[in-house]
Amino acid sequence: MRSTTLSKLVGLAAVLLVGGFVTMGFTRLAVGYDLARTVAAPLFLAGFAVAVGLFVVGVLWKLGIVEIED
Repeated sequence: MRSTTLSKLVGLAAVLLVGGFVTMGFTRLAVGYDLARTVAAPLFLAGFAVAVGLFVVGVLWKLGIVEIED
């Protein structure tokens, strides 16, 4: 795996998590809290999944199982 790919995935995780917060905030203004959580949940889950995947790749890299190219 290339280090630029990891950087892009970190950015994607950050954008998804921030997008979830922004979506939830603006949706709460228009509709109720429960519906806002339902609308923002996929963004939160996707961002969390990408972050967990990056953590796993980082651990595997430290153990020497996965090689990260410069």
